[in-house]
Amino acid sequence: MPDSPHDASWDLPDEAATIALGTRVAAAMHEGAVVYLHGPLGAGKTSLARALLTALGVGERIKSPTYSLIEGYQAPAMPAWHLDLYRIGDPGELEWLGLDALADPAALVLVEWPERGAGALPAADLALHMDYAGAGRRAAAQVFTARGRRLLERMDAANPRFRSK
Repeated sequence: MPDSPHDASWDLPDEAATIALGTRVAAAMHEGAVVYLHGPLGAGKTSLARALLTALGVGERIKSPTYSLIEGYQAPAMPAWHLDLYRIGDPGELEWLGLDALADPAALVLVEWPERGAGALPAADLALHMDYAGAGRRAAAQVFTARGRRLLERMDAANPRFRSK
């Protein structure tokens, strides 16, 4: 996308495409990463997170952390954390959650509504911005670190038919 801060983007015409993107991110996940998931309600953030965690091999039911704020999982290759900060009014509210575990560089950390936890969260390696696009959705990636760049490069290399734009 020229004239955009995004490093890659994908059209997601239906839920199957969102699931495919989550699966693709998981296939490229060879090391831990902090991934911020931005977008309005209903844009597909939780669907993408569930698909990613399922593809990583999390065998248990993947719950939305809307009310618990954080859910932890053990995938075969790495620990994974899924946060949904929609209900947070102030980043100071996160202190009691014990976010120290999120600093593990081997872990995958997925954060929905990361702007609500500004200053209390580990820095993002990659941000996925999801939004409505007609009857479907669109996702755009923004890379912040070398680890995020490697993840995006592996995503492109693994599936040229679903290459980023």
